[in-house]
Amino acid sequence: MAAPVRTLCCSVFRLSGRQFSTTGGVQGGQKWRKEHGLARTGSEYGPLTDLPDWSFADGRPAPPLKGQLRRKQEGEVLARRIVRLDSEVDAGVQKFKEKQEEAERTQQLKESLLLKPKGNHLTKKKAQS
Repeated sequence: MAAPVRTLCCSVFRLSGRQFSTTGGVQGGQKWRKEHGLARTGSEYGPLTDLPDWSFADGRPAPPLKGQLRRKQEGEVLARRIVRLDSEVDAGVQKFKEKQEEAERTQQLKESLLLKPKGNHLTKKKAQS
């Protein structure tokens, strides 16, 4: 008797005009969180994720969980990478400034090696000033 009911339900469901989806709540609230400066999901960072779940009755903190240790290590790796990239940017800016100064010195050297005005040109410039 169970078999005919099951086939009847499935056939009725197939014949109905409604669509059925199970992916509706996957990204619920993500846009609101981003607009308010929060994490994409509630489990990325924050007190519920970063703080320990429990502590000993005498006040000692609980040992860190695997997830907390992993997040701490990922944060340290990210911090080291940020410092390294920042130093690379600083080095690039310094190198750019040195190239600009070198180009300016080269331009001044070229201008100093040009022929100086003599004769009539020199007297005309003195008369104009």
